[in-house]
Amino acid sequence: MARIRSGRSVLGAVAVVAAVAPLGLTGPARAQEPAAGPQATWTVQDVAPGVQVRTGTIRDASAAPSWTVTVKDPGTSRLTGAAVDVEVGPQAWAQQTAAQLTGAGYRPRVETVAWPDYADTPHGAMGQRVRIGSYATQAQAQSVASAIAATGFHTAVEWTGYDAEQPADVENVHVAVIDPHRFTGTVEGTHDGSVTQRETTSAVAAKLGSLVGVNAGFFVTSDSDGVQGIPSGLAAYDGEVASMAAGARTALVLSDGGRHVRIARLTSTATARAGGSSYAVQGINRLPGTVRDCGRPGATPSALPWQDVTCHESDDLVLFTPAFGAALPGGAGTQVMLDGHGRVVSVGARGGSVPAGGSVLQGIGAAADWLTAHAVPGQRVDVRDTVRDTAGRQVRLGAGDSVVSAAPTLVADGRIAIDAAAEGTVDPQDLSFGYAWANVRQPRTMAGIDARGRLLLVTVDGRLTGGSEGFTISEAAHFMRSLGAVQAMNLDGGGSTAFTVGGTLLNHPSDATGERAVGDTIEVLPGH
Repeated sequence: MARIRSGRSVLGAVAVVAAVAPLGLTGPARAQEPAAGPQATWTVQDVAPGVQVRTGTIRDASAAPSWTVTVKDPGTSRLTGAAVDVEVGPQAWAQQTAAQLTGAGYRPRVETVAWPDYADTPHGAMGQRVRIGSYATQAQAQSVASAIAATGFHTAVEWTGYDAEQPADVENVHVAVIDPHRFTGTVEGTHDGSVTQRETTSAVAAKLGSLVGVNAGFFVTSDSDGVQGIPSGLAAYDGEVASMAAGARTALVLSDGGRHVRIARLTSTATARAGGSSYAVQGINRLPGTVRDCGRPGATPSALPWQDVTCHESDDLVLFTPAFGAALPGGAGTQVMLDGHGRVVSVGARGGSVPAGGSVLQGIGAAADWLTAHAVPGQRVDVRDTVRDTAGRQVRLGAGDSVVSAAPTLVADGRIAIDAAAEGTVDPQDLSFGYAWANVRQPRTMAGIDARGRLLLVTVDGRLTGGSEGFTISEAAHFMRSLGAVQAMNLDGGGSTAFTVGGTLLNHPSDATGERAVGDTIEVLPGH
């Protein structure tokens, strides 16, 4: 039976996030003398030997968030060329805009916004933003914003509790600590069947009898971006690669049922060989020509990873495995069906379904021509995939191994090491890209490993005005480091963030419709 303990503790601040290091992660929370700054109340639950869950509410009485009106700088996306509104602009724009607003009878304020402590972006001032007023209700701010917009300005109504520059007044967090030296069960990344299905984290957890479950990697959420549910990055379940990497991005490797855990930036390649000829496979279980989050050679507008951007390829070879449980995509190109031994069963038009125990190759553009020329019925087409870390070391996957991926890295070798630009979550040359995603407080899900080899699965609720406000990416990194993480990464967040114990959802998802159906999850499963 699970044991539940509770206690109140004052936690030291890390940036604007409460540090939890004083609590430790092995014993009950200890009451301490009240002090100024963030304070937290924790409930500790021993779910199973080697599995502990801590639920905390961190409050900062000094925080005084409010609604405000932000006037944005109209710009153009560097990547897509689309019109965008930029939260932070250059000083000259901010001063000119403030002067115009003053002339119109408003009292604007100009705020300097600093770069977070990313490892691969500039430091110091990012730029300036222009704001007006401090309002008790969203409706009051919206009324002012509408009046300003009517004069030609681009406006947005925002809650200052989401600003990195202000302390958060409430943060609701959940922390699971899994000790592989004591826990006799398994930890695995799973899509629970077909990679084309979406299920809520709690539904998967309840079905599998999970002790603890959290959402995992990024995935396709719209038909316009591919096939819903498929991972938009590297994923492997029970030793089989189900989706290819979107560039070199961070991943959680759960080897031998989670008894060995690693976080590293990984890449993947795959090659199809027929006779003496070979061709690069650029996708597994995705819509040919459509690459969510980009990051594949030949993709446009970028072969580099770009968060929540859909790139395209006119020359594309995609492998479909039995994990693809939906109807195969149709359209122009060539399709080759392979049996379980890799022998060509048929060559023809795209469509149908993956044969039982077999696989399918679909090609468009030059890849279709290669299939037509080299795939001969009755002969073999071998497809081999390889996963490597950024040091070039191969990651060998076997039964019981799984990989889930997202971005960016948060902690490496015991230090804050946020490679936000390299992993495509911000763009120093285009401040419109990724600003709200990375630099504003959001719901987050994170994974980490501490110095004792324990796996940390962590969530923070967000987007709950007057409630939990979430973490910025920088705050997420500091929070994980405060837990003792020596390696840590960001998983999918936002409306996907979910934390379950015994199949029951403990956190409060931010979507108005409730818990979101996601792609894959991480499940802590009891031993048998």
